[in-house]
Amino acid sequence: MLQLLIISGGFAPDKLRRISKVLELTKQFHHSKKLVAHICHAGWIPISAGIIKGFKCTSTPGIKDDLINAGAQWVDEPLVIDRNMVSSRRPDDLHFFCEGIVKVLLSNL
Repeated sequence: MLQLLIISGGFAPDKLRRISKVLELTKQFHHSKKLVAHICHAGWIPISAGIIKGFKCTSTPGIKDDLINAGAQWVDEPLVIDRNMVSSRRPDDLHFFCEGIVKVLLSNL
């Protein structure tokens, strides 16, 4: 059974990252090497869960500094896949984001 965590963007992640159950679930997926995908401002959750350090990722430029300060290598690309993490910048990149998710899932079959 394939399992993945997709974290949507917008400003909801700023509130969700304050909920310990959200952070614990994110950590569990990450430590189990399950897919964790985030887009736009959703990178705040992996930051707060403490799992972003050492990963190459992207996001909206508005949280670029947050990701870098948390130890990520930030790049301005529509899609970044690094191990079990998929990230995209904004809604205009959704087709890349979805393709990246499918690519990672298919590689784990």
